Amino acid sequence: MSDINSGSGLFGVKGSGDTSGYGGLVQQSLNQGSSERPYGSYFDEVADELERAYPLFSDAIEKVIVDRGELTLFVKRERILDVAKILRDTPTLRFEICLGVSGVHYPEEKGRELHAIYPLLSITNNRRIRLEVTAPESDPHIPSLVEVWAGNNWNERETFDMFGIIFDGHPALTRILMPDDWPGHPQRKDYPLGGIEVEYKGAVIPPPDRRRSYK
Repeated sequence: MSDINSGSGLFGVKGSGDTSGYGGLVQQSLNQGSSERPYGSYFDEVADELERAYPLFSDAIEKVIVDRGELTLFVKRERILDVAKILRDTPTLRFEICLGVSGVHYPEEKGRELHAIYPLLSITNNRRIRLEVTAPESDPHIPSLVEVWAGNNWNERETFDMFGIIFDGHPALTRILMPDDWPGHPQRKDYPLGGIEVEYKGAVIPPPDRRRSYK
């Protein structure tokens, strides 16, 4: 079952001082329900193998979405470490590589505002899937996957820096782009635009929060 939410402003932002000219933009976002079997491609095999290898599959996986040729498993945050190890170590799955972690902020999803997305690659089987985990802004904790895929170290630090997701168990979760004392997390959708003037030859462009509104 899917439902549609409407948002206004640039990417649905409200109350951020958006004066970029997109204040009148209205867009619809689709909250997609779980896909039904058969998923197609190798996706059914991946789901079957994971279910066989992990008895708690039905409890760990919130929903499975197949969209635009991609398989996404929505995993409960308290189960993400177990699922990651199964996906890496099971011979018929063998997702040896995690290509990082991306953060997303959905302010309208109450209790699920912060998302962490992990694209996985199996070189052995030439397959790709994605994992997605959610957390509320009021409790932005997700287990770190550095012990499973060491290359996630800096990616988790960047996602923490930009979105404020706290990866529990990370060996050194500190900011990686912004100064240590920087207030807030710049890629959240409620973060004020701010900025500094940009100088060109013969012209000065004001920062976004001082540009005139085109509403």
